[in-house]
Amino acid sequence: MTYTQEMNLQSKSGYCMPFEEQNGDVQISLDYGKQLHPQTGEDFFHHGIDFVTKRYILSAVADGIVTGIGSNPQHGLFQVIRYEKYEVTYAHLSNALASFGARVKAGSVVSVSGDLLHLEVKYDGQEINPLEFLTMLYGNLKMMQQQGKTGIPDFETIDMDVPTDYDENQAELEELMLRFYPEYLAEVNDGRYLLSQHTEQSLRNVFSFSSIKNYFYEMIPSLANPLGIGQRSIPIAAKVQNLLIADFLSYLALRHQVFLSGLSEEGKKKLLTKP
Repeated sequence: MTYTQEMNLQSKSGYCMPFEEQNGDVQISLDYGKQLHPQTGEDFFHHGIDFVTKRYILSAVADGIVTGIGSNPQHGLFQVIRYEKYEVTYAHLSNALASFGARVKAGSVVSVSGDLLHLEVKYDGQEINPLEFLTMLYGNLKMMQQQGKTGIPDFETIDMDVPTDYDENQAELEELMLRFYPEYLAEVNDGRYLLSQHTEQSLRNVFSFSSIKNYFYEMIPSLANPLGIGQRSIPIAAKVQNLLIADFLSYLALRHQVFLSGLSEEGKKKLLTKP
């Protein structure tokens, strides 16, 4: 099936590529169509595209809904998201973060890749070359940018400003998370990295206190605010963010010897000493 203009995807939340290449260039390890099997050397038809994406954060590309999550020998852990008439399969994942039935927007984090990402695309039930789909997305992004838009509007968020101890380092933190957060999540998930006892106990205390004070479900929960917390919960939300950011920075120090650029030598030593 060949892409036509009538197949252009419409999305109120804008558009996003499924991942952001960390080194500038997108590396394809296996293309769509007739290929030589990388292990057996035999001819076969490849129904998707494989990208070299070791532990990359994967995003929803537009307004959509998660219609499938499963595992099989061919795809490993996979996730299926429907965008209008498009059905996109993200396969060989290390973690599926958006649950079945979840509604997503452009840029929503949906999963984490394994050592590679296998991407398959169908339109109205018929298979198409994923490159045609990605080219269409890229064209939509460029068109919105030419119109003075970013391509991804601001997300609906909790209507509150949650200050943290790291607000001055926000830009640097976001860059570090883009590079290392998938690995951090994977290591926490499979037990290779454990929260410090202090952090774990502090989080337990915060959530226990919040529950006793009825801070949760103070308002109707939503996708942007799943716990339904209100304005009086700002100090609690700030405390949790501080604890989680501090643990991520501790992980960077212990695993990668990476620190915030303005951190003192004393601060570095403190991060390297995990209680």
